[in-house]
Amino acid sequence: MLFFCVALFFYCSLSAPKWHELEGYTFEQYEHDFRKVYTQDEREDRRALFLANLNSIKRHNKDGAFTWKQGVNRFTDRTMQERKALNGGIPSHNVKLHPNQPTHIDLAAFEEVGAVDWRAKDVITSVKDQGDCGSCWSFGSAETVESYYALATGILSDLSEQQILDCTPNPNDCGGTGGCGGGTAQLAFARIMAMKGIATEWTYPYISYSGKNYQCHVDSNTPAFTLVDEFYTLPKNKYAPVIAHLATEGPLAINVDASAWSSYEEGVFDGCNMTNPDIDHVVQLVGYGVDDKLGPYWLVRNSWSAAWGESGYIRLRRHNDEHNCGIDLKPGDGTGCNGGPSSVTVCGICGILYDTSYVKASKPPK
Repeated sequence: MLFFCVALFFYCSLSAPKWHELEGYTFEQYEHDFRKVYTQDEREDRRALFLANLNSIKRHNKDGAFTWKQGVNRFTDRTMQERKALNGGIPSHNVKLHPNQPTHIDLAAFEEVGAVDWRAKDVITSVKDQGDCGSCWSFGSAETVESYYALATGILSDLSEQQILDCTPNPNDCGGTGGCGGGTAQLAFARIMAMKGIATEWTYPYISYSGKNYQCHVDSNTPAFTLVDEFYTLPKNKYAPVIAHLATEGPLAINVDASAWSSYEEGVFDGCNMTNPDIDHVVQLVGYGVDDKLGPYWLVRNSWSAAWGESGYIRLRRHNDEHNCGIDLKPGDGTGCNGGPSSVTVCGICGILYDTSYVKASKPPK
């Protein structure tokens, strides 16, 4: 994934104003709130970008037709091209269905559950922040392994995104060029299996926040905390298997088009381009529910820090919308490899149903 992926664990929650406090907000305040440092030549260009984006945010928030609000964050002084330089995804090739995947799903039974939130089950680690590295593919995959290891053992621990970034070859340019240049969660899962496990964040810490790549330094002395025994994908572009898995099994690593997410602050988002969505970001789907005023939603964990969105999460409009599909004309931005198809059909809000994966995790042998 080449676009929005970025992360750091100890990112401070900055004192930025909320969407309803933006009247009179200045570029100088923005510089202070987000600790921005520019060169003299750059500063005026950033000011112009900030003011244009701020005006767009204000116009959006005044329009009562929208079910979500936009706000300022660290992306407000960036161009769309810069925002899209930070993403990654899960490829649709060489996937494996779980052998026990049911052929018939009683959808009504899972709809009646009303709400599922895996955070309440103590299997979701704290929201992380990729920084300026296109590493969402390593974050979405590590988070998924964390959750399934916790489900299997009762032990929740942060795992090493950096090990995935440093040690995962990407010869076919699947979802990018590897490292901070993008990759896929499927590559990450397979590589963890090949490495006989993954270390914790504390023994192999994340250092690529600024966007720099590093050499792999896994050796016989690197302790593996978690094994990936196998990984699976749910049926492509199908609503029922996704909601059933969330209700009964656990969270999912998903691919989405996050190109319109950068200014999101709160509410139920449905602002994606569903004609030609560009799948470009790996995140974790952790639940679903119904807002009393705004209706049904998917609950998605992002990796742009807890200062973004709803404490690091976004709620996406949820429908049984496997027939609400578009054509992704750039599969290589998030899911495709060299030699793959030039376009793919993706369904669900922001392409959320297109490719959803999970793992079987266990303890390493002593």
